[in-house]
Amino acid sequence: MSPNNGVAGEGPARSLALLAYLAAFAGVCGHASSEFVVKLTQLQGAEVTVWRFMLGGAALVLVSLARPQTRDLFTPLRENFLPVVGLSIFGMAFAQFLFHWALDYASVVQVATMVTTMPIFVVFVLRIIDGTKITAPKLVSGIGAFLGCLFLLTDGVLDRLDGGESSLPGILLAVGCAIVGAFYLVLVRPLIKEYGAIRMTTYTFALGAVAMWFVAGFLWGIWVDPTTLFDRPGDQAAALITLGVWNTCIGFILWLWGLGNVPDPARGNYLFFLKPVIAAFLAFFILGDTITIPQLLAILAITGFVLGEMFYDDIRGALGLRKPEDATER
Repeated sequence: MSPNNGVAGEGPARSLALLAYLAAFAGVCGHASSEFVVKLTQLQGAEVTVWRFMLGGAALVLVSLARPQTRDLFTPLRENFLPVVGLSIFGMAFAQFLFHWALDYASVVQVATMVTTMPIFVVFVLRIIDGTKITAPKLVSGIGAFLGCLFLLTDGVLDRLDGGESSLPGILLAVGCAIVGAFYLVLVRPLIKEYGAIRMTTYTFALGAVAMWFVAGFLWGIWVDPTTLFDRPGDQAAALITLGVWNTCIGFILWLWGLGNVPDPARGNYLFFLKPVIAAFLAFFILGDTITIPQLLAILAITGFVLGEMFYDDIRGALGLRKPEDATER
C-alpha cells in the first residue's frame, strides 16, 4: 500500500501506519543495540566485523532467496558489477569496519552518538555531489552534529588528562564511519531504486564478508574459521549470532520495511536519532558504563537540534518569524 493511500481515520491505513512505525522503531533498536552486542562478543573490531558480515550476509542471502522479488542476485552483478561490488565493499562494508574498530577505543555511547550523525552528513554530501541546496532546517541539524562532535572530542581529551586511555582514536574512527556511510547512502540510491534495498543490503554484507575476511587475515593475522562458531563459549557464540541475525539481518529488514510504509518517511527517518539514547540506556543499566557530562551534552545536542529541524516551521510560527506565504523546503 502506498503511504499516501487512505485517509486519516481509516482502520486498515492507521493499523499499517502504526505497524510501520513500530517496525522502524524496532529496526532502530537493532541498530542501537549493535554497539552493546559487539561489546558482549569480547572480540576485537577486525574479528567481530568478519563474524558479523559472515553471519549477517548468510542470513540476508537466505531472505533474498526466499522472496521472488529479490531472488535474482546475479542480474544486478551482471548489469552493474563495478558499482554494486565497489559500493558494497568500499561503502557500507568499510563504514561498518570503522564502526567496529572504533569500539576498541571508545565507549558504546561515544560511538553510537557519533554514528548517529550519518543522516546529517548525508545533507552535506548531497550538496557536494548533486549540488542540493542546504536549507535552514538542515543547517539546524548540522549545528547539532558539529556540537556533538565537539563535545565528544572534548570527552576524549578529558580521558587522556585523567590518566586513562584516550578515546580520541575511537571517536575519529566513528566520525569516519559516519562520513563514509553518508557517501554510501547517497551514491547507492540509484541502485536501490533499480534493484531494491534488500538486495543491495545483501550484497553489502555477503560481498563485504569476503573482503573483510582477507583484510582481517592479512592486516591483523586473524583468519576467521566459521566452523568454530559453536566451539566458543556459549555466551560469546550467542552474541555473535545475535549480531548477525538480529542486529544485521532482522534489524535492517524491519528498518527498511518500516520506512517504506510509514505515512511520512522523512519523519520516520528521525527515529534513527533515538539510537544514542537507546545505546546509553543499554550501556548504563546492563554494561554498567559511566555516562559522562560531555557524552550527555553530545546526545542532547544531536537529538535536540534534530527536533528543532523537525518542528522548524512550527517554532518560527510560534515566534512570529514565519510569514503565511512562506514554504520551507525540507
